[in-house]
Amino acid sequence: MKKTKIEGVEITNPDRIVFQKNKIKKIDVIKYYQKIAEHILPYIESRLLSVIRCHNGITDSCFIRKHTSNDNPQIKKFDTKNNEDFFYIQDKIGIIAEAQMGTIEFHTWGSKVQKINKPDIMVFDLDPDENMPIAKLRQGVIKLKKTLDDLNLVSFLKTSGGKGYHIVVPFSSCKSWKVFYDFAKKVADLMQATYPDLFTANVRKAERKNKIFVDALRNGKGATCVSPYSLRAKQNASISMPIAWESLAKIKPNQVTIRNFEKYLTPNPWQDFFKTNQSLK
Repeated sequence: MKKTKIEGVEITNPDRIVFQKNKIKKIDVIKYYQKIAEHILPYIESRLLSVIRCHNGITDSCFIRKHTSNDNPQIKKFDTKNNEDFFYIQDKIGIIAEAQMGTIEFHTWGSKVQKINKPDIMVFDLDPDENMPIAKLRQGVIKLKKTLDDLNLVSFLKTSGGKGYHIVVPFSSCKSWKVFYDFAKKVADLMQATYPDLFTANVRKAERKNKIFVDALRNGKGATCVSPYSLRAKQNASISMPIAWESLAKIKPNQVTIRNFEKYLTPNPWQDFFKTNQSLK
C-alpha cells in the first residue's frame, strides 16, 4: 500500500472520518493545517500547548493533552520547577506531526517559553447564554472594545468557532502573571458593574441567563485559549478565525469552517498584531 506523506510526516489512516456530519477526513484536517501553517504558527510557536485530540472522530472520546510523551518527535519538551513536562512546537512540521497524532484543536499559554513568567497575549472570551440573540452578543462585544479603547489598549477580534467571540489584546510583555490576571479580572468586573443586565463575571452557569460571561480566567498562569486559526472539534469543523472589527456584524461565531476559510484569509485583519507595542502600567 502506498504511504501518504505530508511535509515529510507519514500519515496513518488518512481516510478515517473525523467530522462525521460533513464526512471530513483526517487527511482533510492535516491538509488544512498544512495550508494554514504560515498563519497559525506565529501564534503557537514557542508557546506551551494544550491540544485536543480525537483519534476516532469528534463523536468519540476526545481528550486534552498538555504533557509530553514519546509519540511525536517533532515536539519540544519544557520542564517546569514542579517537574511537569509541558511541550511546544516551533515549525510547520511540528504542526503537521501533531495533526497526524489526531490533534484537532491547539490551545496556547499567554506567554512564550523564553519568557514564561511574562505574559504577552490577553484574551477575553465572551461566552453568551445559549438563547441570547446574536445582535445582543454583538452589542456586548462592541461595549468591551469601547472599554479597552478608553484604556488606550488596541484589541483584536476573532470568532470562537463556538457560541461567542474572543477579544485579544497583545502586550510587549507584563512583569508578572498576577498583574496580568488581576487586570483582566478587573476589566471583567468593570463590564459587569457597568452593564449588569448584559454581562456577568461569575463563572457559574446559573448566573449567565440572558447574559454574556466575560471569561478572564484564561489569563492566569497555566490557563490556555484556543489559538487563532485553530479548528474546533465541532460538527461543522468551525475555526477560531481572526476577523476585522467592521466584519463583526457580518460574521457569526461559527461561520468560518474548514470548507470556506480561504475567503477569510485576505486581507489579514490582524496584520498589526505583533507590531502593537503596549504595556500594563
